[in-house]
Amino acid sequence: MTSLSILPVRASNLFRTTFKRSQAHAAWFGASPNAHRTYSTRSTRITLNTGARIPAVGFGTFQDPDAQEAAVSRALQAGYRLIDTARVYDVEAQVGKGIKASGVPREEIFLATKLWCNQFHPDDVEGALDESLRELDTPYVDLFMMHYPCTFARGDERFPRDANGKMLAGTTTFVDTWRAMEALVEMGKTKAIGVSNFSMGEIQKLLDECDVVPAVHQMEVHPYLQQKDFNKWLQGWGIHVIQFSPLGNMNEFYRTTGWSKEVAQMIRVTDQPLLKELGEKYNKSPVQVVLAWGVNSGRSVIPKSVIDWQIQQNLEADFELEPEDLARIGMLDVKARFNDPSLDYQWRLYSDLEGIEGVVDGKTH
Repeated sequence: MTSLSILPVRASNLFRTTFKRSQAHAAWFGASPNAHRTYSTRSTRITLNTGARIPAVGFGTFQDPDAQEAAVSRALQAGYRLIDTARVYDVEAQVGKGIKASGVPREEIFLATKLWCNQFHPDDVEGALDESLRELDTPYVDLFMMHYPCTFARGDERFPRDANGKMLAGTTTFVDTWRAMEALVEMGKTKAIGVSNFSMGEIQKLLDECDVVPAVHQMEVHPYLQQKDFNKWLQGWGIHVIQFSPLGNMNEFYRTTGWSKEVAQMIRVTDQPLLKELGEKYNKSPVQVVLAWGVNSGRSVIPKSVIDWQIQQNLEADFELEPEDLARIGMLDVKARFNDPSLDYQWRLYSDLEGIEGVVDGKTH
Protein backbone atom coordinates (compact mmCIF):
# COMPACT_ATOMS: atom_id res chain seq x y z
CA MET A 1 0.00 0.00 0.00
CA THR A 2 1.11 3.56 -0.55
CA SER A 3 1.72 5.91 2.37
CA LEU A 4 1.99 9.66 2.68
CA SER A 5 4.45 11.87 4.50
CA ILE A 6 4.04 15.61 4.74
CA LEU A 7 6.73 18.17 5.41
CA PRO A 8 6.46 21.98 5.66
CA VAL A 9 7.95 23.93 2.79
CA ARG A 10 8.65 27.57 2.11
CA ALA A 11 8.35 29.30 -1.22
CA SER A 12 11.66 29.80 -3.00
CA ASN A 13 13.25 33.26 -3.08
CA LEU A 14 13.55 32.78 -6.83
CA PHE A 15 10.02 33.91 -7.53
CA ARG A 16 9.42 36.58 -4.89
CA THR A 17 10.03 39.47 -7.25
CA THR A 18 8.13 37.77 -10.05
CA PHE A 19 5.24 37.04 -7.73
CA LYS A 20 4.91 40.70 -6.80
CA ARG A 21 4.89 41.68 -10.46
CA SER A 22 2.25 39.07 -11.08
CA GLN A 23 -0.32 40.74 -8.82
CA ALA A 24 -1.87 42.10 -11.98
CA HIS A 25 -2.89 38.52 -12.69
CA ALA A 26 -4.81 38.22 -9.42
CA ALA A 27 -8.21 38.78 -11.00
CA TRP A 28 -7.67 35.77 -13.31
CA PHE A 29 -6.04 33.81 -10.56
CA GLY A 30 -8.96 34.38 -8.21
CA ALA A 31 -7.27 35.24 -4.90
CA SER A 32 -6.38 38.63 -3.47
CA PRO A 33 -2.59 38.97 -3.24
CA ASN A 34 -2.95 41.16 -0.14
CA ALA A 35 -5.31 38.92 1.83
CA HIS A 36 -4.12 37.31 5.07
CA ARG A 37 -2.94 33.77 4.46
CA THR A 38 -4.35 31.26 6.90
CA TYR A 39 -3.18 28.06 5.22
CA SER A 40 0.04 26.08 5.56
CA THR A 41 1.89 25.08 2.41
CA ARG A 42 3.19 21.51 2.57
CA SER A 43 5.56 19.28 0.66
CA THR A 44 3.72 15.97 0.49
CA ARG A 45 5.45 12.80 -0.69
CA ILE A 46 3.88 9.41 -1.25
CA THR A 47 5.70 6.10 -0.81
CA LEU A 48 5.34 3.87 -3.87
CA ASN A 49 5.11 0.08 -3.76
CA THR A 50 8.84 0.09 -4.62
CA GLY A 51 9.68 2.05 -1.47
CA ALA A 52 10.61 5.19 -3.43
CA ARG A 53 8.98 8.47 -2.43
CA ILE A 54 7.28 10.54 -5.13
CA PRO A 55 6.28 14.19 -4.66
CA ALA A 56 2.57 14.96 -4.75
CA VAL A 57 3.01 18.10 -6.86
CA GLY A 58 5.06 17.73 -10.01
CA PHE A 59 5.94 19.62 -13.16
CA GLY A 60 4.46 18.55 -16.51
CA THR A 61 6.34 19.22 -19.76
CA PHE A 62 3.72 18.55 -22.45
CA GLN A 63 3.81 21.26 -25.19
CA ASP A 64 5.93 24.46 -25.40
CA PRO A 65 9.21 22.76 -26.42
CA ASP A 66 11.11 26.02 -26.92
CA ALA A 67 10.38 27.11 -23.36
CA GLN A 68 10.91 23.83 -21.51
CA GLU A 69 14.64 24.09 -20.78
CA ALA A 70 14.28 27.36 -18.92
CA ALA A 71 10.95 26.36 -17.37
CA VAL A 72 12.30 23.08 -15.95
CA SER A 73 15.33 24.86 -14.53
CA ARG A 74 13.21 27.53 -12.86
CA ALA A 75 10.74 24.96 -11.56
CA LEU A 76 13.48 22.92 -9.90
CA GLN A 77 15.02 26.03 -8.39
CA ALA A 78 11.58 26.96 -7.05
CA GLY A 79 11.28 23.63 -5.25
CA TYR A 80 9.70 21.09 -7.62
CA ARG A 81 11.24 17.63 -7.40
CA LEU A 82 8.96 15.62 -9.73
CA ILE A 83 9.48 16.19 -13.45
CA ASP A 84 7.21 14.32 -15.88
CA THR A 85 7.93 14.02 -19.59
CA ALA A 86 7.55 11.57 -22.50
CA ARG A 87 9.35 10.52 -25.65
CA VAL A 88 6.47 11.65 -27.84
CA TYR A 89 6.52 15.18 -26.36
CA ASP A 90 9.88 15.80 -28.10
CA VAL A 91 11.18 17.75 -25.11
CA GLU A 92 13.45 15.23 -23.38
CA ALA A 93 16.63 17.03 -24.49
CA GLN A 94 15.27 20.33 -23.20
CA VAL A 95 14.26 18.70 -19.92
CA GLY A 96 17.73 17.25 -19.49
CA LYS A 97 19.36 20.62 -20.12
CA GLY A 98 16.96 22.25 -17.71
CA ILE A 99 17.88 19.78 -14.99
CA LYS A 100 21.58 20.47 -15.50
CA ALA A 101 21.05 24.25 -15.56
CA SER A 102 19.04 24.17 -12.33
CA GLY A 103 21.99 23.07 -10.23
CA VAL A 104 19.74 20.65 -8.33
CA PRO A 105 21.49 17.29 -7.78
CA ARG A 106 20.05 14.52 -9.94
CA GLU A 107 19.49 12.26 -6.94
CA GLU A 108 17.05 14.80 -5.46
CA ILE A 109 14.82 14.67 -8.55
CA PHE A 110 12.11 12.13 -9.34
CA LEU A 111 12.27 11.97 -13.15
CA ALA A 112 9.60 10.16 -15.16
CA THR A 113 9.29 9.54 -18.89
CA LYS A 114 7.16 7.35 -21.16
CA LEU A 115 7.66 4.80 -23.92
CA TRP A 116 5.76 5.59 -27.11
CA CYS A 117 3.59 3.06 -28.92
CA ASN A 118 5.80 2.53 -32.00
CA GLN A 119 8.55 1.13 -29.77
CA PHE A 120 6.49 -1.43 -27.86
CA HIS A 121 8.06 -4.46 -29.53
CA PRO A 122 10.12 -6.23 -26.84
CA ASP A 123 13.26 -5.93 -28.96
CA ASP A 124 12.82 -2.14 -29.10
CA VAL A 125 12.08 -1.34 -25.46
CA GLU A 126 15.61 -1.15 -24.05
CA GLY A 127 16.87 0.84 -27.02
CA ALA A 128 13.96 3.25 -26.66
CA LEU A 129 14.82 3.88 -23.02
CA ASP A 130 18.48 4.30 -23.96
CA GLU A 131 17.42 7.01 -26.41
CA SER A 132 15.48 8.77 -23.68
CA LEU A 133 18.40 8.51 -21.27
CA ARG A 134 20.73 10.07 -23.83
CA GLU A 135 18.31 12.92 -24.46
CA LEU A 136 17.72 13.46 -20.75
CA ASP A 137 21.48 13.17 -20.10
CA THR A 138 20.98 10.86 -17.13
CA PRO A 139 22.05 7.26 -16.40
CA TYR A 140 18.58 6.31 -15.14
CA VAL A 141 15.01 7.48 -14.74
CA ASP A 142 12.96 7.04 -11.60
CA LEU A 143 9.86 5.93 -13.50
CA PHE A 144 9.38 4.52 -17.01
CA MET A 145 5.80 4.14 -18.24
CA MET A 146 3.94 2.75 -21.22
CA HIS A 147 2.15 5.76 -22.65
CA TYR A 148 -0.90 3.79 -23.90
CA PRO A 149 -1.82 0.10 -24.04
CA CYS A 150 -2.08 0.07 -27.85
CA THR A 151 0.86 -1.07 -29.97
CA PHE A 152 1.67 0.75 -33.23
CA ALA A 153 3.70 -0.69 -36.09
CA ARG A 154 7.46 -0.74 -35.49
CA GLY A 155 9.60 1.90 -37.14
CA ASP A 156 10.58 5.55 -36.98
CA GLU A 157 7.07 6.85 -37.56
CA ARG A 158 5.46 7.83 -34.29
CA PHE A 159 2.00 7.64 -35.88
CA PRO A 160 2.33 5.02 -38.66
CA ARG A 161 -0.67 5.09 -41.00
CA ASP A 162 -1.84 3.22 -44.05
CA ALA A 163 -2.80 4.80 -47.39
CA ASN A 164 -6.21 5.70 -45.96
CA GLY A 165 -4.77 7.42 -42.92
CA LYS A 166 -5.64 4.60 -40.51
CA MET A 167 -3.18 3.77 -37.75
CA LEU A 168 -1.12 0.65 -38.35
CA ALA A 169 -1.10 -1.75 -35.41
CA GLY A 170 1.93 -3.63 -34.15
CA THR A 171 2.18 -7.40 -33.89
CA THR A 172 2.97 -7.64 -30.17
CA THR A 173 0.93 -6.87 -27.06
CA PHE A 174 1.38 -4.59 -24.05
CA VAL A 175 2.05 -7.73 -21.99
CA ASP A 176 5.12 -8.43 -24.14
CA THR A 177 6.20 -4.83 -23.66
CA TRP A 178 5.74 -4.99 -19.90
CA ARG A 179 7.88 -8.10 -19.59
CA ALA A 180 10.67 -6.29 -21.45
CA MET A 181 10.28 -3.31 -19.14
CA GLU A 182 10.61 -5.54 -16.08
CA ALA A 183 14.15 -6.38 -17.19
CA LEU A 184 15.07 -2.69 -17.29
CA VAL A 185 14.51 -2.42 -13.54
CA GLU A 186 17.00 -5.23 -12.94
CA MET A 187 19.49 -3.41 -15.20
CA GLY A 188 19.17 -0.23 -13.14
CA LYS A 189 18.10 1.89 -16.10
CA THR A 190 14.82 2.70 -14.38
CA LYS A 191 13.94 2.41 -10.71
CA ALA A 192 10.25 1.71 -11.32
CA ILE A 193 7.87 0.95 -14.16
CA GLY A 194 4.29 1.98 -14.67
CA VAL A 195 1.51 2.49 -17.17
CA SER A 196 -0.65 5.30 -18.46
CA ASN A 197 -4.12 5.39 -20.03
CA PHE A 198 -4.87 1.75 -19.20
CA SER A 199 -8.27 0.30 -18.38
CA MET A 200 -8.90 -1.77 -15.27
CA GLY A 201 -9.00 -4.96 -17.35
CA GLU A 202 -5.69 -4.16 -19.03
CA ILE A 203 -3.98 -3.59 -15.69
CA GLN A 204 -5.55 -6.78 -14.36
CA LYS A 205 -4.00 -8.65 -17.31
CA LEU A 206 -0.55 -7.41 -16.26
CA LEU A 207 -1.24 -8.48 -12.69
CA ASP A 208 -2.33 -11.93 -13.85
CA GLU A 209 0.41 -12.61 -16.39
CA CYS A 210 3.49 -10.68 -15.27
CA ASP A 211 5.75 -10.47 -12.22
CA VAL A 212 5.94 -6.76 -11.38
CA VAL A 213 2.95 -4.78 -10.12
CA PRO A 214 2.93 -1.32 -11.75
CA ALA A 215 4.23 1.34 -9.37
CA VAL A 216 2.13 4.03 -11.02
CA HIS A 217 -0.85 4.51 -13.28
CA GLN A 218 -0.86 7.94 -14.88
CA MET A 219 -4.36 8.81 -16.00
CA GLU A 220 -6.82 11.61 -16.59
CA VAL A 221 -8.34 12.70 -13.28
CA HIS A 222 -9.97 16.03 -12.44
CA PRO A 223 -13.18 17.17 -10.74
CA TYR A 224 -15.18 16.43 -13.91
CA LEU A 225 -13.74 12.87 -14.17
CA GLN A 226 -13.08 11.53 -10.70
CA GLN A 227 -13.18 7.76 -11.41
CA LYS A 228 -13.77 7.02 -7.74
CA ASP A 229 -14.18 3.25 -8.05
CA PHE A 230 -11.15 2.88 -10.31
CA ASN A 231 -9.01 5.00 -7.99
CA LYS A 232 -10.08 2.86 -5.04
CA TRP A 233 -9.26 -0.32 -6.98
CA LEU A 234 -5.80 0.96 -7.89
CA GLN A 235 -5.16 1.97 -4.29
CA GLY A 236 -6.05 -1.56 -3.22
CA TRP A 237 -3.26 -2.89 -5.43
CA GLY A 238 -0.78 -0.30 -4.14
CA ILE A 239 -0.65 1.40 -7.55
CA HIS A 240 -0.14 5.14 -7.17
CA VAL A 241 -2.08 7.50 -9.43
CA ILE A 242 -0.52 10.49 -11.15
CA GLN A 243 -3.20 12.79 -12.51
CA PHE A 244 -2.51 14.14 -15.98
CA SER A 245 -4.69 17.01 -17.14
CA PRO A 246 -5.43 17.72 -13.46
CA LEU A 247 -7.17 20.95 -14.51
CA GLY A 248 -9.41 19.17 -16.99
CA ASN A 249 -10.41 21.13 -20.06
CA MET A 250 -8.45 24.22 -19.10
CA ASN A 251 -5.88 23.12 -21.72
CA GLU A 252 -6.93 24.36 -25.16
CA PHE A 253 -5.55 21.14 -26.68
CA TYR A 254 -8.75 19.31 -25.78
CA ARG A 255 -10.84 21.88 -27.63
CA THR A 256 -8.79 21.83 -30.83
CA THR A 257 -7.39 18.32 -31.38
CA GLY A 258 -8.85 16.31 -34.25
CA TRP A 259 -10.78 14.04 -31.88
CA SER A 260 -12.03 16.82 -29.61
CA LYS A 261 -15.21 15.67 -27.91
CA GLU A 262 -18.23 17.93 -27.59
CA VAL A 263 -18.02 17.68 -23.82
CA ALA A 264 -14.62 19.42 -23.92
CA GLN A 265 -16.42 22.64 -24.83
CA MET A 266 -18.28 22.77 -21.49
CA ILE A 267 -17.44 25.36 -18.85
CA ARG A 268 -13.82 25.00 -17.84
CA VAL A 269 -13.25 23.16 -14.60
CA THR A 270 -11.52 26.15 -13.05
CA ASP A 271 -14.47 28.44 -13.86
CA GLN A 272 -16.79 26.46 -11.62
CA PRO A 273 -18.42 28.81 -9.04
CA LEU A 274 -17.82 26.27 -6.26
CA LEU A 275 -14.08 26.30 -6.87
CA LYS A 276 -14.04 30.08 -6.88
CA GLU A 277 -15.93 30.06 -3.59
CA LEU A 278 -13.47 27.62 -2.04
CA GLY A 279 -10.59 29.69 -3.38
CA GLU A 280 -11.88 32.67 -1.44
CA LYS A 281 -12.26 30.55 1.68
CA TYR A 282 -8.65 29.33 1.57
CA ASN A 283 -7.21 32.47 -0.04
CA LYS A 284 -6.23 30.32 -2.99
CA SER A 285 -7.12 30.27 -6.66
CA PRO A 286 -9.55 27.79 -8.24
CA VAL A 287 -6.50 26.23 -9.91
CA GLN A 288 -4.82 25.66 -6.55
CA VAL A 289 -8.02 24.25 -5.07
CA VAL A 290 -8.30 21.71 -7.91
CA LEU A 291 -4.68 20.63 -7.47
CA ALA A 292 -5.09 20.43 -3.68
CA TRP A 293 -8.12 18.18 -4.20
CA GLY A 294 -5.90 15.70 -6.04
CA VAL A 295 -3.17 15.84 -3.40
CA ASN A 296 -5.65 15.49 -0.53
CA SER A 297 -7.05 12.43 -2.32
CA GLY A 298 -3.64 10.71 -2.12
CA ARG A 299 -2.58 11.27 -5.73
CA SER A 300 0.17 13.23 -7.49
CA VAL A 301 -0.67 16.07 -9.87
CA ILE A 302 1.46 17.31 -12.76
CA PRO A 303 0.19 20.72 -13.91
CA LYS A 304 2.10 22.37 -16.73
CA SER A 305 3.08 25.99 -17.19
CA VAL A 306 6.05 27.96 -18.46
CA ILE A 307 4.93 31.18 -16.74
CA ASP A 308 6.86 32.00 -13.57
CA TRP A 309 4.02 33.07 -11.32
CA GLN A 310 1.90 30.07 -12.31
CA ILE A 311 4.84 27.72 -11.74
CA GLN A 312 5.28 29.11 -8.24
CA GLN A 313 1.64 29.13 -7.29
CA ASN A 314 1.03 25.62 -8.62
CA LEU A 315 3.74 24.50 -6.20
CA GLU A 316 1.85 26.23 -3.40
CA ALA A 317 -1.25 24.13 -4.13
CA ASP A 318 -0.24 21.49 -1.57
CA PHE A 319 -2.41 22.47 1.39
CA GLU A 320 -5.08 20.80 3.48
CA LEU A 321 -8.71 20.92 2.37
CA GLU A 322 -11.41 20.27 4.94
CA PRO A 323 -13.33 17.00 4.48
CA GLU A 324 -16.61 18.75 3.78
CA ASP A 325 -14.98 20.72 0.97
CA LEU A 326 -13.53 17.55 -0.56
CA ALA A 327 -17.06 16.13 -0.49
CA ARG A 328 -18.45 19.22 -2.23
CA ILE A 329 -15.84 18.96 -4.99
CA GLY A 330 -16.83 15.31 -5.31
CA MET A 331 -20.25 16.47 -6.49
CA LEU A 332 -18.70 18.09 -9.60
CA ASP A 333 -18.06 14.66 -11.13
CA VAL A 334 -19.92 14.44 -14.46
CA LYS A 335 -17.76 11.63 -15.90
CA ALA A 336 -16.41 13.91 -18.64
CA ARG A 337 -13.36 12.32 -20.25
CA PHE A 338 -11.53 14.75 -22.53
CA ASN A 339 -8.56 12.57 -23.58
CA ASP A 340 -9.95 9.85 -25.86
CA PRO A 341 -8.13 9.20 -29.17
CA SER A 342 -9.65 5.71 -29.39
CA LEU A 343 -10.82 5.93 -33.01
CA ASP A 344 -7.57 7.47 -34.20
CA TYR A 345 -5.47 4.86 -32.40
CA GLN A 346 -7.73 2.00 -33.55
CA TRP A 347 -8.04 0.78 -29.95
CA ARG A 348 -11.01 1.05 -27.61
CA LEU A 349 -9.26 2.85 -24.78
CA TYR A 350 -10.73 2.94 -21.26
CA SER A 351 -13.21 0.23 -22.28
CA ASP A 352 -14.39 -0.59 -18.75
CA LEU A 353 -14.09 2.93 -17.32
CA GLU A 354 -16.30 5.99 -17.08
CA GLY A 355 -16.60 8.78 -19.63
CA ILE A 356 -16.12 6.86 -22.88
CA GLU A 357 -19.25 8.22 -24.57
CA GLY A 358 -19.10 10.74 -27.40
CA VAL A 359 -15.82 9.53 -28.91
CA VAL A 360 -14.88 11.38 -32.12
CA ASP A 361 -12.95 10.11 -35.16
CA GLY A 362 -10.11 12.49 -35.94
CA LYS A 363 -6.32 12.64 -36.05
CA THR A 364 -4.16 13.65 -33.13
CA HIS A 365 -1.40 14.71 -35.53
